[in-house]
Amino acid sequence: MAKPSDVQERPYHHGDLRRAIVRAALEILSETQSVEFSLRELARRAGVSHNAPYKHFADKRELLTAVSTAGFELLTRRMSNEIAPHSNARAQLFAMWRAYIQQGIEKPALYRLMFGGYLSSADDARPAIERAAAEKTKALVAGIIVKGGLGITIPNTPRNERKISGAILACWSLVHGLTMLLADGLVGPRTKSDELSDSLVKGLLDGLASKLLVLPPGTWVGPPAR
Repeated sequence: MAKPSDVQERPYHHGDLRRAIVRAALEILSETQSVEFSLRELARRAGVSHNAPYKHFADKRELLTAVSTAGFELLTRRMSNEIAPHSNARAQLFAMWRAYIQQGIEKPALYRLMFGGYLSSADDARPAIERAAAEKTKALVAGIIVKGGLGITIPNTPRNERKISGAILACWSLVHGLTMLLADGLVGPRTKSDELSDSLVKGLLDGLASKLLVLPPGTWVGPPAR
């Protein structure tokens, strides 16, 4: 087995090295279910020199920011793919939340990185690149809610902004809680996760269709920019 000093950095094209390092980090995270890995270990996994990660990432937090960002991109793509076969907004919302829960229980360490406090700073701000990816996920959800995912259309106007945010928060609270309970083995079996999530989400959506939650002024849904 080659020693770390014997590893020769591969001739990656521009941009490939960064992607290779993030991909290797995703693999380690999936295998170990822990963010407690070293950049040296990561470099060995990616097949590059031990200094290679520092060409793209100043430190481990910056690397994990890229990993979390990739997680949101994966989630948004997965949700979009599950929506595609459905023309009905309510069916799309069901499919979307099912995909959300599935990714969370399949990749629990990545899910915790994305939605936990590991990347939060002292002022509660999350990294800008990660927030941007998360906002795309949120926009996908909001779009389905606006066009009738709750059984009623909600015009996307400033007057309805707190209603839309309230609907997102109500749904997200339920699916996030269920995802964590399933991932931690406190609810099960996992083979019933689709059936269970559909049942709970249906009950929630039925309730929201009759009475929308309106958030108090000044509240937000998702990581704040400050």
